[in-house]
Amino acid sequence: MKAKQFIVIGLGRFGQSVAKTLFQMGYDVLAVDDDETTIQEISDSVTHAVQMDATDEYSLRTLGVRNFDIAVVSIGTNIQSSIMVTLNLKEAGVKKVIAKATNEMHAKLLTKIGADRVILPEYDMGVRVAHNLVSSNILDFIELSPDYSIIEVKAPESWIGKDIKTLDVRAKYGINIMAVKSGMDINISPSATDLIKQEDILVVIGSIDDLSHIEGLVSND
Repeated sequence: MKAKQFIVIGLGRFGQSVAKTLFQMGYDVLAVDDDETTIQEISDSVTHAVQMDATDEYSLRTLGVRNFDIAVVSIGTNIQSSIMVTLNLKEAGVKKVIAKATNEMHAKLLTKIGADRVILPEYDMGVRVAHNLVSSNILDFIELSPDYSIIEVKAPESWIGKDIKTLDVRAKYGINIMAVKSGMDINISPSATDLIKQEDILVVIGSIDDLSHIEGLVSND
């Protein structure tokens, strides 16, 4: 199976972090920015680095962007450029465009012009930090939508020694256990007969309301 190819446009702190991490994970990454110094600095940390104005539709097409599986638009405060680049990428036929937004209005505009996914890094991190502050038992929090999220949570004491079938969490709590972390081991497809152990970390998906009940259950242990 062919490995995915990424193009990252806009190399501020967020864009550089995305580009370098993807490259370290073994993917082909083309990094694009209009600043020559930035391109020189990142050139050894990605597959290719190109200095150009990505708002120029013709220049963007000369890069063969339609051949990339995923484009990440991480342009910072210039909202107009961010929108233009996102629109150009979609019109050029890029399969999936992920765009960084600076605020909710920016996010709405990006969604309307066709961005497949919009990221609000500061908002997302703020939500995760807030949940971690409220409950020391919540190890991580990812908001999928305003109504649904994924959390990593310590196994409630009352669940220890019981199997997933007996717990029947879908019926009782309206949630699903996606994975179970036991030390360095991760079971990404737990079966109904798997027992929950003392030090297990559960990766759980559900509605905000249902997950809050789990947070309360853990906090009361």
